[in-house]
Amino acid sequence: MLGRTAASLFWMSRFQERAQNSAKLLEVAYRTDMMPSNRSKDAGDWRFALIASGSEFGYSEKIGELTPRGVINYMVFDRDNPSSVRVCLENARNNGRAVRTGITAELWESLNTTYLEFSDVNPLSITQDKLPEFLSWISQRSHLFRGALLNTLLRDDGYYFSQLGNFVERADNTARILDTQYWVLLPDNDVIGDGSLERQQWSGILRALSGLRSYRFAYPDAKLKAANIAEFLILRKEMPRSLAYCCDWIDDTADDLAQFYGERLPSLDMAAANWTAMRATTIEDVYRRGLHDFLLDFISKNNSFAMQLSEDYNFA
Repeated sequence: MLGRTAASLFWMSRFQERAQNSAKLLEVAYRTDMMPSNRSKDAGDWRFALIASGSEFGYSEKIGELTPRGVINYMVFDRDNPSSVRVCLENARNNGRAVRTGITAELWESLNTTYLEFSDVNPLSITQDKLPEFLSWISQRSHLFRGALLNTLLRDDGYYFSQLGNFVERADNTARILDTQYWVLLPDNDVIGDGSLERQQWSGILRALSGLRSYRFAYPDAKLKAANIAEFLILRKEMPRSLAYCCDWIDDTADDLAQFYGERLPSLDMAAANWTAMRATTIEDVYRRGLHDFLLDFISKNNSFAMQLSEDYNFA
């Protein structure tokens, strides 16, 4: 496979995953802002969405004052924001179009239709009361893309590069969300009342990663606890947005890629090393090292793997 083809498939999945992640962050900000307990209206939840998506600096440079309307426009429609939903959907479509003959009709249709329907939306029509329905539509279209990819794409190198793009992006998003509010996940926050600010923040983190309900299944007899949430989103492999789940998928896919090409390049060994280290880690190890330091190191290793993969397979 040509390097530019591999790159297009990798980034097609990364951008589609990023679009959904941005939508989920905005959904959490909106829901929290609407809660009766959040009458102070200090815009902190909207700032969380900007920081977790890596958009805070660009927003402050272009817009300045932090308002819900400004954050919504910047994270959904602004072409100057490389993580906005508009830019992500456009880039995902462009990468898919570059390899149009190498993907299925169903996969291309999901990309193309989503972009065209999104392009018809007037930003002024998405008022705050209509925002939840619109964000839900974005998430549903991302699920449609994933379903088309998983159910129709041939299991060859193109599929493997697509999967690597998806889980590299997902792992990065989970780690950044956790790091953005890492201090509320420290064990000292576990003795706390049900109406606390920390509990609200815990719920927001879980919602941003589609994990609030599944947390209840994983810890059926436990209330929300900082240590449990950190363990759930970092080390529990059955949680599909946890760091462990992403590392496992990346390692398995790297093995498939090595078998397909008949050689193991350095990036594939990096994937194996990352998963081996994650598998041997306990939540006590994470806290002993420092949650913030652990997450920063994970983000760095995840980025290094993506860069090495790009070099190994000559991404254009």
